[in-house]
Formats: sequence, structure tokens, C-alpha cells
Amino acid sequence: MTERSNRRSFASRPGDAESWIKTPDAPARRADEAAAFTARLTIDVTPALRGRIKVAAFRRGITVADMLRNLLAREFPADPGETS
Repeated sequence: MTERSNRRSFASRPGDAESWIKTPDAPARRADEAAAFTARLTIDVTPALRGRIKVAAFRRGITVADMLRNLLAREFPADPGETS
């Protein structure tokens, strides 16, 4: 009864960091950006800033994620020379 199962659980991670952080090379299913593969980005903000961001998104009638995606796309436009 004390032997551990080798079966991977829901929250288990691969043994090495490289395979954990690399994303698969999946082709985009549609041409539009919204349907393209996405990657999660985590940042730390103060509770006050988080509240201001949520209020701003609510007033604009969009989600926080959509609002921040638009902000980041404006700040960091695609380089015409990029291949990806």
C-alpha cells in the first residue's frame, strides 16, 4: 500500500524544464490572430493596479485579457522582418 503509482496526475510536470516550457510547433488553424496559438504570460501587479485594470476593462465592455492583448499589440507591433 505504500508504493507510489507511476501514473502522471493532472498537475504533474515533465522532469526537465526545457520540455516543460517549450511549446509545440502547431500550425495556425485560421489566418486571423485570435485563432492563432497563444501562450500564457504571468505578471505581478499590486492589488490596486489590478483593480484599476479590471474597472477599465469593464467600462470598455471587454475582458481584461482582450484589453491587455490589444495594449501589448499596440506597444509591440509585429516586426515586418519576423518569420513567425
